[in-house]
Amino acid sequence: MEKLKMHSSDLSQENIATISELFPGCVTEALDEGGKVRLAVDFDQLRQELSDYIVEGAQERYHLNWPGKREALIIANAPVGKTLRPAPKDSVEFGETKNIFIEGDNLDALKLLQETYLGEVKMIYIDPPYNTGNDFVYDDNFAQGSGKYLEQSLQKDDEGNRLVANTSANGRFHSDWLSMLYPRLRLAKNLLKEDGVVIISIDDEEASNLRHLCDEIFGRENFVAQFVWKSRVSEDTRATTGVSTDHEYLICYSRSDSAKFRGSEKDVEKFANPDNDPRGPWRSADLTGLATKDARPNLHYNLINPDTGINYGCPPKGWRFEPATMEQKSREGRILFPANADGRPRHKLFLNEMKSLFKNISSVVNGFSTADGTRELNALMGGVAFTFPKPTALIKLFIEQLTEEDDIVLDFFAGSGTTADGMMQQCARDGLSRRFILVQLPEKLDRANSAQGTAAELCDKLGVPRNIAELTKERIRRAGAKIVKGDCHPAWNRDVGFRVMKIDTSNMQDVYYRPDEVDQMGLLDAVDNIKPDRTAEDLLFQVLVDWGVDLTLPIRRETVQGKSVFCVDENTLVACFDTGVTEELVKELAGREPLRVVFRDNGFVSDAVKINVEQVFRQLSPGTDVKSI
Repeated sequence: MEKLKMHSSDLSQENIATISELFPGCVTEALDEGGKVRLAVDFDQLRQELSDYIVEGAQERYHLNWPGKREALIIANAPVGKTLRPAPKDSVEFGETKNIFIEGDNLDALKLLQETYLGEVKMIYIDPPYNTGNDFVYDDNFAQGSGKYLEQSLQKDDEGNRLVANTSANGRFHSDWLSMLYPRLRLAKNLLKEDGVVIISIDDEEASNLRHLCDEIFGRENFVAQFVWKSRVSEDTRATTGVSTDHEYLICYSRSDSAKFRGSEKDVEKFANPDNDPRGPWRSADLTGLATKDARPNLHYNLINPDTGINYGCPPKGWRFEPATMEQKSREGRILFPANADGRPRHKLFLNEMKSLFKNISSVVNGFSTADGTRELNALMGGVAFTFPKPTALIKLFIEQLTEEDDIVLDFFAGSGTTADGMMQQCARDGLSRRFILVQLPEKLDRANSAQGTAAELCDKLGVPRNIAELTKERIRRAGAKIVKGDCHPAWNRDVGFRVMKIDTSNMQDVYYRPDEVDQMGLLDAVDNIKPDRTAEDLLFQVLVDWGVDLTLPIRRETVQGKSVFCVDENTLVACFDTGVTEELVKELAGREPLRVVFRDNGFVSDAVKINVEQVFRQLSPGTDVKSI
């Protein structure tokens, strides 16, 4: 019986497999740092395959580079032997909700989500550290080397020491920040739908580097906009230049060119369909051009109505379209010709053909500031929790523009929880039942720290542990309770719950991953490859992650022939992690014809039963995928 791998995907090996399909001669075998044979790419040969001339040495090219980039790429691709452990007591409506809150390192979280939510997320919003020198970045331990990192990621806990101060004195100010964000954005891209969009808050310090980074990851052609918004009401200025720093940016990229903004209500209202055009609502648009005859002679010609023969002449800056295009639009009935030659022809602009009506100007995202975010959060929490939180109005604006029914919104720098609060508010307003996934590191708070003191005091007041994740969860709980008490759209499902899952080391003993290293003294310990402190629910969720099953599906636990059996979404997955499993129980579960079934590897009453499991399912339920842990 095949075993589940129980760790996240090895993206480097998957990428090599893809290269092998295209260029089999460029893939070879090599020894890794542990002395094991693995597939590897012959990059010299690959460069030659992709070139139409002989490649000799390094070539000058346009690209973004920094110390640590190669290590960051290795870490992005390396698997992580961790799991998501369910925490029902921290959750709200654990059994019914479709929302997820993951507590832990967002790099680990993004890897654990790859199988389940690949290409499923419609919108990603993140508010990462701005790299001001006063904030923190994640310490991904690049210096230890990829081999050591892989070993640690599969075997060891990180003790929670994941944040380091990133001051300019360390000599690698921008590099550390880029190395932190690069692997996370690469993994996040995989989760986006084809028409998905990522929006990243940033200020002047790293806006340029972030644009270059996203150009490389998402493609320069998929840049959507760099929105500017007045984030502060006060006239804060730089001491050396006197230039105002009261603004921030929202940098937006799409997964592909199919992403669309819905448009502002004011602009949409300009569209109508007075002539019942089957192409839908339209508005008239200017047909005149913007170029002189010397600059664009092909746009300067007399426009004649083919039905009436009226000649409208040529405007000083010509027409918007060349003659062939204009004739085509005329045949399609898109040109609006006036009744006499004194008028100016216009053309129909259809609503369903507009790529975007969302204006890339400051006024679109003005009218609110971080001061608004602070006021609403402090009122909700009963104290000061976070500095400069984003206002929910900012998040609602983009959620309304970019998402539809059942779309997933991801924020892996959850911070104050604005994304979840804003999404639930928007759902209550328009009736669309969206889903959120939030990730937040349980960063510890110190009352003696001037920057963290008020947040730590608030934790004590609320009776929760002193860390950021606890405040985030409490904000979502309070926001949800407030929203459902107010006016809600009747079509909304009122889902303000969330399943809390905490990132932890694998449920499996080290022997599961490296059985060849078990010596004779450790054979007894290797009889059970599951850690003694893990529950059946822990095992179930690691199986869901490994198998790529939706982490919010309904779960039912029942007793079958004296054994505990989990049914996920009825027959999507059936799991039994008890010991003493008999052939009669196997036959009963096979009779239900589940899509997937999983047992504990040493959970059978005898070796004969274990050997017969696959045969039983082949006879009674041949479509079932059978695995063990």
